[in-house]
Amino acid sequence: MAEHNEAVAYPVGLRLAGRRVVVLGGGQVAQRRLPALIAAGADVLLVSPSATPSVEAMADAGEVRWERRRYEDGDLDGAWYALISTDDPEANRAASAEAEARRVWAVRSDDADAASAWTPATGRSEGITVAVLTGRDPRRSAAVRDAIIEGLRDGSLTAPHFRARTTATGTPTATGTAPGQAAPGHVSLVGGGPGDPDLITVRGRRLLAQADVVIADRLGPRDLLDELPPHVEVIDAAKIPYGRFMAQEAINNALIEHALAGKTVVRLKGGDPFVFGRGMEEAQALAEHGIPCTVVPGISSTISVPGAAGIPVTHRGVAHEFTVVSGHVAPDDPRSLVDWEAVARLRGTLVLLMSVENIGAIAEALVRHGRPAGTPVAVVQEGTTAAQRRVDATLATVGERVKAEGIRPPAVIVIGDVVTIGTGTGR
Repeated sequence: MAEHNEAVAYPVGLRLAGRRVVVLGGGQVAQRRLPALIAAGADVLLVSPSATPSVEAMADAGEVRWERRRYEDGDLDGAWYALISTDDPEANRAASAEAEARRVWAVRSDDADAASAWTPATGRSEGITVAVLTGRDPRRSAAVRDAIIEGLRDGSLTAPHFRARTTATGTPTATGTAPGQAAPGHVSLVGGGPGDPDLITVRGRRLLAQADVVIADRLGPRDLLDELPPHVEVIDAAKIPYGRFMAQEAINNALIEHALAGKTVVRLKGGDPFVFGRGMEEAQALAEHGIPCTVVPGISSTISVPGAAGIPVTHRGVAHEFTVVSGHVAPDDPRSLVDWEAVARLRGTLVLLMSVENIGAIAEALVRHGRPAGTPVAVVQEGTTAAQRRVDATLATVGERVKAEGIRPPAVIVIGDVVTIGTGTGR
């Protein structure tokens, strides 16, 4: 064994789906290792007289078979892999000897030098499994793993996807792909959050780092675009020529065109793609052309902007609900889909988006239908950014205050008593 101890471990990925794995011991080590074995689809046999509550729950759920007894010679018969982690050193030695005799790769929690295999420090990010071995220094292994995973998640370490193209015989590699063309690329509809570049999700930032093309909204986190490599094509959605098409149709067509060219496309949107973001229209257009699409939710401005201004949208004893309404269509416009009379009767918080132009008419409608004229209102312009500012008013005065203060979009308007209980920690 000493000769083997000095050798460098040979890394390999075990495909354990449907294959027998024996775990001896139901303590903390098993609790940490079992989820990955279960996720790999292994046929897990747990042998242990007792187990932690978490391990017992796995057995109760049918994820592992549990024999409540101590290790016996022959338990490793038919196993492909074994995890030896009992609190009985003699049982561990005996099981290790059986594994060696049966040529079963085995990990020992109590004596790594006596094991035939070592467990690497592992982590996963977007389909990538990272496994790190640094010999007998598990803390260093974990630190290296964490650094790699963090880099993959925040986009500082890129791992581009390489898509197969057509074969030499011209056989398409994807449905609808013509011979000689690239397979369709991929589009990610990424919610960029309310404006502060730090408030994009980790997944969204990572996908940006992998993009060939970024089609960005005006309200997306613009500072992130400066971090993109020079080869990335950045397209301002507001400047896409649309001629006879509506602007949204032109954006859809641009997404489809670049994806069909085999490119990785990110549609960077402000807030969340599905909160007044027309993200579903884009997803449907992509689906009609067989283009794979990933939706990455974003932090919605409906809650983040009030929060950044020190306003909670709910508060114990004050508001048990909050309602989000788009005010881009005035209450008296026949196109409006909002029941303003019903909205006025609500006792909780109202959060209005796209309402700067119509806030005077909206306030009048709410008062007319019963909301008190003295209801507090806060208007937060360019929330979460360095230019954020807040203007306070009431339903009776907000229309004039917005004009007098020169408020312009984007702005989130909060109506309700929560406006007066904030911490005042906004910028």
